[in-house]
Amino acid sequence: MIVLIAAIAVFLFIYLTQEDPEEVQVVTERPSIRLATPSQKVTTLFFGVAMALFLVQILMGMVTAHYAVEGDGFYGVPLQQYLPYAASRTWHLQLAVFWIATCWLAAGLYFAPRFGKNEPPGQSWGNGALLGALTVVVVGSLIGAWAGVQGFLGDKSFWFGHQGYEYVELGRLWQLLLIGGMVFWLWLMYRALKPALKAEGSKTGLNHFFLYSAITIPLFYASGLMYTNHTPLSIAEYWRWWVVHLWVEGFFEVFATVTIAYLCSELGFLKRSSALRATYLTTILYLGSGVIGTLHHLYFSGTPVFITAMGAVASALEVVPLTLIGFEVVKSIRLSQEAQGFYRVPLKFLIGTCFWNLVGAGVFGFLINPPIVLYYSQGINTTPIHAHSALFGVYGSLALALMLFALREITPDHAGNEKLFNLSFWGINIGLVMMMVFGLIPSGFYQLVQSVNHGTWYARSAEVINSSWMHWTVWLRIPGDIVFSLGALLMVLCVLRSIIAIFQQPTQPQPDAPLTADYPM
Repeated sequence: MIVLIAAIAVFLFIYLTQEDPEEVQVVTERPSIRLATPSQKVTTLFFGVAMALFLVQILMGMVTAHYAVEGDGFYGVPLQQYLPYAASRTWHLQLAVFWIATCWLAAGLYFAPRFGKNEPPGQSWGNGALLGALTVVVVGSLIGAWAGVQGFLGDKSFWFGHQGYEYVELGRLWQLLLIGGMVFWLWLMYRALKPALKAEGSKTGLNHFFLYSAITIPLFYASGLMYTNHTPLSIAEYWRWWVVHLWVEGFFEVFATVTIAYLCSELGFLKRSSALRATYLTTILYLGSGVIGTLHHLYFSGTPVFITAMGAVASALEVVPLTLIGFEVVKSIRLSQEAQGFYRVPLKFLIGTCFWNLVGAGVFGFLINPPIVLYYSQGINTTPIHAHSALFGVYGSLALALMLFALREITPDHAGNEKLFNLSFWGINIGLVMMMVFGLIPSGFYQLVQSVNHGTWYARSAEVINSSWMHWTVWLRIPGDIVFSLGALLMVLCVLRSIIAIFQQPTQPQPDAPLTADYPM
């Protein structure tokens, strides 16, 4: 507790003394609509695929949740025979990772020519090839996971079907192909950024930092290759959490932070020096506590006692950067006010990211991270509280924000309906709150009480899982699920409308070509 209080004081002092009161600048002119380059047009198809995966993920979530009250079917349909619970849950988790990562990768492909002011020859063909390869990996891994759960692959399941590790379920072959796709993505990014990297000179500038953050994405996902199906569980869990915690919660967040800071400086909302300083400070804060904080996943996986101590302290320190989220919310609101209505929608999702970062990753994450709490809450419904509010609330909202930043620049006004996007924003976030308040939180805390009073074995027993209270919490989350799904469906329709309109517009050969006049409503 003493270390936590001291760290909060130190980081607040550094943050406030480094802050420039004039770093958020007034932009008097509304940005013009850009014409997309050939590669940027292809990149919008990534967003379309991501939205399709988003819808399927929601559907799999409904099926998986319903199995809690009707274990052998879906409203009378004997779905369990064809899509077992283990398969639907695997698809629900994997599709979340796939669509969020697709948005982030697509944002990189869009902004690399934008920041580098360079459209390399054949870049659009490279983007198209990557989209095709990723589609094969996604479809192949989902089919393989289903076949592995059904027992069709036998001892080949680890390679072609289901590895058996949560969030890294896809077979090893698909995992290798996905890493290969990320390396190809990194090469496409470098091609577009190369002129800007040479012109920048400094190895610590924003262009270089953007490239460095992109390098970490395939690099740290590859840590999932450090174990096999014969590796002891404690060692395999160690490397798995490198993927789940460091890759998603650490380096992807740094990449997104660099991207948004760079974009805001390019648009004139932030001073370039302020954007660079904020990027470095955020990186130090998140990775400084987050890297060692990974150990809070390893309390009870055969690790020494000092790992528990380090993980507990560093996990507590992860709250420190989250205490600064309030300042980032205020800054985002100021940016939104200066955006002249142009970037208001993506900035709303960025503000939503800040909110869920504080609530989902901060409050509900800290709720289950201390060792004494995790001893009782491991493997029960307190984890989905954190998972839904952090994985979608933070990283899903961030993926949507990056997607909308890209689409807003090249979507003509007659195809971009801000009111519908706003309805989608509120539907998604209000639905998530309802899902948490009426379903996940009551069921999670009920199980936690049973675990503390009687033991984890009892909290996970059929007597508790099939109790009337647990069944009611599943039914009570349906209104929230419906509101969330309607918001998501509206988002998908708006994105598809934007993509169609973008392809109907002319194409400019280079991103630094003169901007077009704005299109009338």
